[in-house]
Amino acid sequence: MECTVRDWQGKEAGKTSIDLKVAKETSAVDLMHRAVLRQQAHSRQGTASTLTRSEVRGGGRKPYKQKGTGRARQGSIRTPLRPGGGIIFGPKPRSYGLSMNRKERRLALRTALMARMEDSIVVKDFGKSLKTPKTSEITNALVRLGISKDSKVLIILSEPSEAISRSVRNLEKVKLIAADQLNVFDLLHANSLVLGETAIAIIKEVYGDD
Repeated sequence: MECTVRDWQGKEAGKTSIDLKVAKETSAVDLMHRAVLRQQAHSRQGTASTLTRSEVRGGGRKPYKQKGTGRARQGSIRTPLRPGGGIIFGPKPRSYGLSMNRKERRLALRTALMARMEDSIVVKDFGKSLKTPKTSEITNALVRLGISKDSKVLIILSEPSEAISRSVRNLEKVKLIAADQLNVFDLLHANSLVLGETAIAIIKEVYGDD
């Protein structure tokens, strides 16, 4: 796919191309869906934990005699039937991880990236003139590139500078990511993608065909 390269002012400054191997059209949606589910599942901590009756402190002595009290028989005050007792079938620490082999993960990533190239803008020397953090410079640049203020934007740079990182972190709907740390969810979640021209080379090198 051939893309128009723009400068910091939003004017056309050349052309570039990107060509990555993608999944077949019949399986692309399913592949990307599984990749997103896997990413979301891996973000779950799985640390919820409850105590069973054997783990609750106390309750070793029979609370009252078996017969003659008129009450239901009880062997422990830590039974799940009483307040403060154990929990039946409660959550225990577990992993929510889903398996997906490396080739599938990389193919899903390439497919997602190429699917979003029509919504992408390639910028030459993005933010290179920015020496100190200034959020307004980033917002003004996005407006010059034709991106509305309400859009969710993913900025992909080869080596994000400290000034750009600190300028972007105040923007709720703008996310900055390095070109070698792409993920399927962020690529599909954003309304618009802004790529630094040097990031294209990194993407070709890191995510090229296996």
